[in-house]
Amino acid sequence: MDQILWGVTSIFIISVVICMIEAVIGDSIFDRVVSIDALTSITIAILGLIAAVNEAAIFIDVALVYALIAFIGTLAVSKYQEGRDIGE
Repeated sequence: MDQILWGVTSIFIISVVICMIEAVIGDSIFDRVVSIDALTSITIAILGLIAAVNEAAIFIDVALVYALIAFIGTLAVSKYQEGRDIGE
């Protein structure tokens, strides 16, 4: 079981590095937003892994709140790029 956790953790770390590189050198704002969204998804998966390993359900609650905040942030960026106000 420990080998599987180390394998999954290393895959997560590699994915985080790739997403961070894309967020820094992305050509447009949309490339950066997509890479940040992917980074958010990876973070949520990491929180789920921590919850499973530690048998602590609080991490699932944190992951859900984090996903909601990331979704709202993505909507705000897309509306800003479209030229509309947040309330429209």
